[in-house]
Amino acid sequence: MSDPIAELVSLLSRLPGIGERTAQRLAYHVLGSSSEYAEALGHSLAEIHARVRRCERCGNYTAETLCAICSDPRREESLLCVVARPPDVAALERGAAFRGRYYVLHALLAPLDGVGPEALDLQPLVERAERSELKEVIIATPLSVEGEATALYVAQQLRPAGVRCTRIASGLPHGGELEFTDQITLARALEGRKEV
Repeated sequence: MSDPIAELVSLLSRLPGIGERTAQRLAYHVLGSSSEYAEALGHSLAEIHARVRRCERCGNYTAETLCAICSDPRREESLLCVVARPPDVAALERGAAFRGRYYVLHALLAPLDGVGPEALDLQPLVERAERSELKEVIIATPLSVEGEATALYVAQQLRPAGVRCTRIASGLPHGGELEFTDQITLARALEGRKEV
């Protein structure tokens, strides 16, 4: 006979950022909560794939055909930010500094892991650029080897359409100490310096 607590801990620990101890705390939290809460949580998890899809325009997750950002007429239509994954959209939206639209890749180029250009569905983006809908595309992929390779590839695909492609700046976080900053970040911070 299987142990249902161990089974739940095992499943929860497979979530990103959740180790076995956190999974155990979560499992005991669910057990200590009402059965209605546990049922609602289970129902929500069971239904998530049926209720959520990718936005037809940008690829972000939504319950509708178009996400709230693509449906918002106040957003800047000609300014687009390309990101790797939906959590990147959420992070940029929390900052409230970007008022354009997004395009979510859902992958990064990683040839050593077998992820090539075919994993990036860039055709809708290229078509929008060719129709002159876009004035600028900001590429906000991670500042990693895979993110840099993907950024260069996206820019290369958009270049024939004459769209201005920019890359997010990188540098020191607010409150960051030079002493504890890696060499690549320091180099980029120096390259991206601006007048004060």
